[in-house]
Amino acid sequence: MNRPAGNSTLRAVATKPFGIRLKWLLFVALASLCAIGVYFLAREMQTSRLQAKYFAAIDRQVSFSVVQGPSDTIRFPSHGGPYDLRMGYERLPELTARLAARGFVVTAQARDSATMARIADQGFFIPYEEKAQAGLQLFDASGAPLYRVRYPSSTYVNFDAVPPVVADALSFIEDRSLLDATEPYLNPAINWKRFSLAVIDLALKHVLHHHAMPGGSTLATQIEKYRHSPGGRTVNPPEKLRQMVSATLRAYLGGERTLPARRRILVAYLNTEPLGAQPGIGEIEGIGDGLAAWYGRDFDEVNRLLAALDTGARGQTASRVTGGLTHEALAFKQVLSLLIAQRAPSYFLTQDNAALETLTNSYLRLLADNHVISSRLRDAALGQPLQVRHGLAAAPAIPFVKRKAISVLRAHLLETLGLKNTYALDHLDLTASSTLAEALEQAVSKQLARAQTVAGAQQAGLYGFEMLRPGDDPAKIAFSFSLYERRRGENVLRVQTDTVNEPFDINQGARLNLGSTAKLRTLVLYLQIVSDLHAHYASLTPPELARVKPDALDALTSWALNYLAHTTDHSLPAMLDAAVERKYSANPGEVFHTGSGEQAFSNFEPADNGRILSVHEAFRRSVNLVFVRLMRDIVHYEMVRQAGPSVHWLTDPALRQQYLTRFADDESLTFLDRFNKRYAGLAADQAVAKLVAGMPRSPVRLAAALRSVAPEASLAWFEGQMRAALKGTPAALMRADDMAGLYAKYGPDKFDLNDRAYLARVHPIELWLLAYLRAHPNATESELRDASREVRLQSYSWLFKTRFHATQDRRIRETIERQAYVPIVRAWRSLGYPFKTITPSYGCAIGAAGDRPAALATLMGIIANDGRQVQEESLSSLTFAAATPYETHFAHAFDAGQVAIVPAIVDVVRGLLREVVTGGTGKRLADGLPLGQGRTLEVSGKTGTGDQRFNVYARGARLIESRKVNRTATFVFMIGNRFYGVLSAYVHEPYATRYTYTSAMAVQLLKSLGPTLAPLVGKTASRR
Repeated sequence: MNRPAGNSTLRAVATKPFGIRLKWLLFVALASLCAIGVYFLAREMQTSRLQAKYFAAIDRQVSFSVVQGPSDTIRFPSHGGPYDLRMGYERLPELTARLAARGFVVTAQARDSATMARIADQGFFIPYEEKAQAGLQLFDASGAPLYRVRYPSSTYVNFDAVPPVVADALSFIEDRSLLDATEPYLNPAINWKRFSLAVIDLALKHVLHHHAMPGGSTLATQIEKYRHSPGGRTVNPPEKLRQMVSATLRAYLGGERTLPARRRILVAYLNTEPLGAQPGIGEIEGIGDGLAAWYGRDFDEVNRLLAALDTGARGQTASRVTGGLTHEALAFKQVLSLLIAQRAPSYFLTQDNAALETLTNSYLRLLADNHVISSRLRDAALGQPLQVRHGLAAAPAIPFVKRKAISVLRAHLLETLGLKNTYALDHLDLTASSTLAEALEQAVSKQLARAQTVAGAQQAGLYGFEMLRPGDDPAKIAFSFSLYERRRGENVLRVQTDTVNEPFDINQGARLNLGSTAKLRTLVLYLQIVSDLHAHYASLTPPELARVKPDALDALTSWALNYLAHTTDHSLPAMLDAAVERKYSANPGEVFHTGSGEQAFSNFEPADNGRILSVHEAFRRSVNLVFVRLMRDIVHYEMVRQAGPSVHWLTDPALRQQYLTRFADDESLTFLDRFNKRYAGLAADQAVAKLVAGMPRSPVRLAAALRSVAPEASLAWFEGQMRAALKGTPAALMRADDMAGLYAKYGPDKFDLNDRAYLARVHPIELWLLAYLRAHPNATESELRDASREVRLQSYSWLFKTRFHATQDRRIRETIERQAYVPIVRAWRSLGYPFKTITPSYGCAIGAAGDRPAALATLMGIIANDGRQVQEESLSSLTFAAATPYETHFAHAFDAGQVAIVPAIVDVVRGLLREVVTGGTGKRLADGLPLGQGRTLEVSGKTGTGDQRFNVYARGARLIESRKVNRTATFVFMIGNRFYGVLSAYVHEPYATRYTYTSAMAVQLLKSLGPTLAPLVGKTASRR
């Protein structure tokens, strides 16, 4: 059969359309899928429906709860966000450690859900409803408010409080779909149009380095940025992604529908947008605080004006008020300017207000063109210029007297939390409960203030013998009072106040001569030494005791050995009782070699001068010379302990050299520090001018000084300085070659430093210092001390010469004496003494070392607590970050404390303190503290009268001037078995010379406070 020739061709042609059709079918299908994908993607970008389901499902598992004890699932922020740092959230782990070291324990803490913890672990910001306001709150022991600050101070409480015109303007500027009710599931964290443009701009930025990048942030991501991103900035694309994811998680916390969340975002932005800073205010956040700071406007008034502007259905703004829109327009323009200024607040609000005016006017036109505001409002606003303020009028000052308790608590919190200033403290999200009894403190404060009037002082019984004299005006006397309570193993502050209307705090902020209250410290120290001697020798037999050879200078060890050798009762209580019966002369006629000089002391009562009194009697009646001599024995005891047998001090050549070198080093440092302070902050030639101004105008002396302080200076400089210094004298006309002769003759190569100092009659260390500072103007104090050591010792080369043997002996004794005060001050500091050093003089036994009333109260608290030292506390509990995933509660824990004074010593001291009141200087309270209705409480304590003077003596120790610097009257006390404290009266120069009152006035003032203190202290009182 013949077949058609073209069959094969036909088959090929028949198959080709099928392959093409298949490819087209695949292409169409793929294109359709892409189109569908693009449609759904576009739809998702518009509606966020899938995002809503996904993120809302995650957020349903995000939660936290507060339960007892520390949490093992809590996560703290760690990104360096300004909000988290300012509120204290990021510092909470560090603060927890600090508080634990100060006796606080975590009593309750937030526990994060597993999902919340996982979000934090993945590096995102934890989603929760953040606070619009926070700040420090303080409460007293009863829960009454003491102090409350809120930052920002003015905020919108919710969306309904925001004037519609403000909400519309903000959404138009930042995100026009934010308040779109037709898109209920919209994700406010991303605006796709702006985000896409931002991505394109980022790509162009890599090619064109100067290409501007306006950014693609929404309000939600902006809040995340300035609150939680490091430094409040977006440093790279991953940080932007973290902001977007975190903002998305936060938006869907309330469920899939986000309109309520979007409204909250708008409110949060208005309340918290950063608006720069001002001196005296600090950082400014939110429209409310921004209006006050930059325009001096009242937030409520502005909102009332703007609320009068209605926004109609088409967005055309009308006014419900009659007349013009002048006030409303200015208010709106100011708000609008702050919404714009957020982009660069320092630039717009501080540097270039004109640029802010221009941009604000531009937006006014744009808002009107888009029917967000009316043309009438636009025109009224354009006609009023912005007047940005750069400094606020100072708010009326609250008297310091009325905030002393608050200041005490805030200062304690500052120290406890390790913060730098009260600004940082006040911005913490912190609520603190104190131990203070605010109502009682106010009552005491009022009574102390009344005591500063003649009528009030008379009512308190402050006029009389050893108190105020007739005609004395108490107005210049400051009174301070502190009261503590022993409660559940703690010593807690209940009252602390004074009448000083300035930041100065008498209780804790001064170093005052509190007179004979120092005898209490001296007595305790003395008995501690006796206790140590008892521990060392009480177990020895009489023959063993006889073989112990005490140092001839050590009277205390000699007495202890003699006592133990002649008594059968070797118990510590018996030895302590015997110790307080040791007798000393009260004769003031002796001149004491102490404190690097010769000192004399006097008794308050001249009748005591010829007596020999026991320590017991001298403490009760506060006799000075007995305690001066007791301190001498204590110092000698420590000298022997520190330096070894006294027989070797002056006979061992090696020891002599060692002590003389130490003396020269120590004293020369005193001169170096003195001269360094004298010339601090002066340029080289200014320092020279100050030196020369205090010198006689002698050519030789001036030449020796100038060649010493500026050895490298030219002849021209030298001649100029010389002629200026000699101006008005015949020597000023000296010939040039004579000047050159002086320049050459007194050069540093001709005489050593000591000789040049002698010629100039200037201390060699002063000359060296000026020369060194001229060459090293930025030298530190430490560098000066190191660099000057050789020169300082050389300046004392005279001391090492054998012909000054007697002088050397005195200096050696002074050095060993100063060394003896090191363990003395260490013992005092272990009992609350606040200073690192004390005056190396026997006079410290009667107040010369200075003290603080609060530190005296600490010592009394140890005695009241049977010798155990527990921390004194004014805070009972702290709550950080309430209602947040970081919420942490602290409470002060019970602490048994440490034994600071052995009980046997406490028993003796308590007995003596009681005798001070029953038969000594505190006898005005011998019958107890009167509380009213016949009730009393037993009181014991120690009095002290401080009379600090500045005395000037002529040759031969002749007093030529005596000026009263300040006067104090102090009573440190125990009331019953639960309360203790201190009361002081203080007056400084020039008023101190007007008064002669003694500690009797402090005792009487406490007595007058009895009925006022009764509600707190009177629960255990007895009836007379």
